[in-house]
Amino acid sequence: MAHAVQDEAPSRRPPLPAWPATSSYRYYRHTLAVRIMHWVNVLSLAILLMSGLQIFNAHPRLYWGKSSYTGAPPILEISARTADDGKRIGVTSVLGHDFVTTGVLGVWTDASGKSNERAFPSWMTIPGQYWLSMARQWHFFFAWLFLFNGIAYVLYAIFSRHLSRDLAPSRAELRGIGGSIKEHLRFRHARGEAARRYNVLQKLAYLTVIFVLLPLITLMGWAMSPALNSIFAGWVDLFGGRQSARTIHFAIACLLVAFVAVHVFEVLISGVLNQLRSMITGSFRIDRDGNEQRGRRTTTARHDQRAGDK
Repeated sequence: MAHAVQDEAPSRRPPLPAWPATSSYRYYRHTLAVRIMHWVNVLSLAILLMSGLQIFNAHPRLYWGKSSYTGAPPILEISARTADDGKRIGVTSVLGHDFVTTGVLGVWTDASGKSNERAFPSWMTIPGQYWLSMARQWHFFFAWLFLFNGIAYVLYAIFSRHLSRDLAPSRAELRGIGGSIKEHLRFRHARGEAARRYNVLQKLAYLTVIFVLLPLITLMGWAMSPALNSIFAGWVDLFGGRQSARTIHFAIACLLVAFVAVHVFEVLISGVLNQLRSMITGSFRIDRDGNEQRGRRTTTARHDQRAGDK
């Protein structure tokens, strides 16, 4: 009986799948829930940015402190001034240093050729024409949509283990962060099976945005609300006052724009069609490199040899 069992064992060993004729395959990368929440975020952040710039146009200055009436110069100011030749120019002042930004900020020309004096041009704002009340309605509606979508994403990430499985970096990954930075500076991206996982820089960037920047920009938006200030008196002073909160809100928005710019750039240079398909259909294609193909063939050969020996 022992001999019979030994003879039957090789037949029960699951064979390795045959090496495919092609060197690539697809796998399900993003679930439907993640894809929906991603595109809701894309829409919300775009409209929040453009409506926020329209709101900023109403008072294109940033201060630090509780009030803008202290006489202290603004940290940032976008204005229109008269140059020595009598022409109106756009000037952006940062910490007392002036930069001429005519054509983009302060003074710009619309499609009809008319010169306008406004901090941000109409093509960057929602609505296009100066309409503060409407911009506030757009901003507040999508702010709440963005908040609820963010809460839903965090809950989903925790309970589906997307957070611990895909976003939390391991100690080994953190130790290799220097090498990851070098690879990114050389525009080298993971290939083969390594492309199935986020790299350590992606993980840290996503975690920073999700758990630091987005909650803080939301909190600073609430800090600018007189109603919330009256209900919970004094908490805004922890951040330096309402004007400080407005400045922090603006600064985080700039950081988010920078994050999105880097994110889009990485998508473009790492296979834009593959990346877009994965975020639309969930399907992501993996191209095996030569080392993986040789390793897979060697493993298959050894498996067949062991089965034949028995």
